[in-house]
Amino acid sequence: MNSPATPPPKQIHYAWIIVLSGILTLFCCMGLGRFALGMLLPSMGVDLQLSYSEMGFISTGNFIGYLLSVFLCGKMITRLGERNTIVTGLALIAAGMLMVSQSSALWLIISLYFICGIGSGAANITAMTLVAHWFTRKYRGRAAGYMIIGNGLGIVLSGILVPWLNTHWAESGWRIGWTTFSITIALITISVALLIRNKPAELSLRAFGESNTGDTPHSLNRSPANCRFSLIAHIGAIYFVFGFTYVIYTTFIVTTLVEHYHFSEAKAGVLWMSIGFLSLLSGALFGWVSDHFGRKSGLISVYTLQTLSYLLVATNPGNFALFLSMILFGLTAFSIPAIIAATISDLLPPSEAGKVFGYVTLFFGVGQIGGPSIAGFLAEQSGSFSSGYLLAGSLTALGIILTSALKFDRSQHA
Repeated sequence: MNSPATPPPKQIHYAWIIVLSGILTLFCCMGLGRFALGMLLPSMGVDLQLSYSEMGFISTGNFIGYLLSVFLCGKMITRLGERNTIVTGLALIAAGMLMVSQSSALWLIISLYFICGIGSGAANITAMTLVAHWFTRKYRGRAAGYMIIGNGLGIVLSGILVPWLNTHWAESGWRIGWTTFSITIALITISVALLIRNKPAELSLRAFGESNTGDTPHSLNRSPANCRFSLIAHIGAIYFVFGFTYVIYTTFIVTTLVEHYHFSEAKAGVLWMSIGFLSLLSGALFGWVSDHFGRKSGLISVYTLQTLSYLLVATNPGNFALFLSMILFGLTAFSIPAIIAATISDLLPPSEAGKVFGYVTLFFGVGQIGGPSIAGFLAEQSGSFSSGYLLAGSLTALGIILTSALKFDRSQHA
């Protein structure tokens, strides 16, 4: 008697390879390309004798470059396609960081890091909108959330590597750090170029989760132009809140720990890495929430927890409340971009999602530029960062109200 045939093993849908490429992309363009700067700046400042304002100009240059990429990204995707846009962006970052490692003039470093910002925006915006091609609505929040893991991995790596380099190479440690990150990004760029495919049709596949009947029609595409513009501006305002507030926390929390709570730099670095580890969960966790309970519910959940986080640290608490603030921030840190990307992908066909995500990212970019500047000014006036954190908490509370006022059906996001 013949034994029953063994069913063939299930193959991994290529959409999850796209997610892996997205993780690698965000690890490079955000984790190393942006968030590692906070670890590199102190030793750069000492070696190059930079003031706090001059160190801030370096960061601002990157944000302005990111903002410019918002205007370029849609055209790049149209002309080059998603894969080539991402690869071009990563190549710009790798080249810019390598040249920064060999530079000493402030104006040159700002210019080069501005170029890195353009690359970061092009790679990040494009990678996040790949979920529109490769996943149906049921899975987009989780898929975009998994990609966000790359941000946290970059924070963790820089938190471990940069202090070690500074310990062993002293004043040259920051140069070796920039060089190491540049080479890492260059190698990963090659892998990403080999992995990414623009659309499932290139491999004769359907989007993950798609049945033979296809996905649900895109509601925003069928809306009148004035309603469409209004909704895009509304989503952009919600994204502005995130850009303005999260960057206040990430810019000043380590300084707050050292100067106001008298932690050693080593202990503050460990706590910063802890936020990085927690942030690995943030996108996937709240992406899942938005997939199951709706995009509005996901956004409101995140902004509620972030409001608590900012208010806790603003009120000069004891260590327990301070650590709770950091836990809440870490768990939610980078979930908003994943939910916003999934929302845009829900409302528009894939061919337009990338361009519109770029538009709403314009609001996010303006927030990133304004947040640290205003919070820093308030700190100089008051002698404490508490006023900046209070401002952040007030704005995330406004984010809850803005999100509650969004007008679309839950069925469009389930």
